[in-house]
Amino acid sequence: MKKIFILSLMLFGVSLTACATMSPPEPTPTPDPFIVQGQNVFNARCATCHALVPDTIIIGPSLYGIATRAETRVAGQSAEEYILLSVLRPGDYVVEGFNNVMVTNLAKELTNEDMNALVAFLMTLK
Repeated sequence: MKKIFILSLMLFGVSLTACATMSPPEPTPTPDPFIVQGQNVFNARCATCHALVPDTIIIGPSLYGIATRAETRVAGQSAEEYILLSVLRPGDYVVEGFNNVMVTNLAKELTNEDMNALVAFLMTLK
């Protein structure tokens, strides 16, 4: 719904009237709590070694654009499967130019919900 605002003011003894049509501001989207949970898991467990900005290497490769790259890394495997298996079995998917130093016990340390939330968050990184 558009609102019409009429502004009248007196300036130097002259009355000026202006009319403007304004649309209400777009609502700010509410973040998906599951994605936020995944981002929190990432920040607590993954951000020590992986950056989310391009061309930034901490220890492991940057995860900027991981959702897009994951679509084509292994033929016949979805991006979600690739990301999940990369976390669960990091030795199976070592990115060229990197050594496998990633912990292998995340499956034991994270709940299924946290693991799924982490994958959901990483899938937002297109």
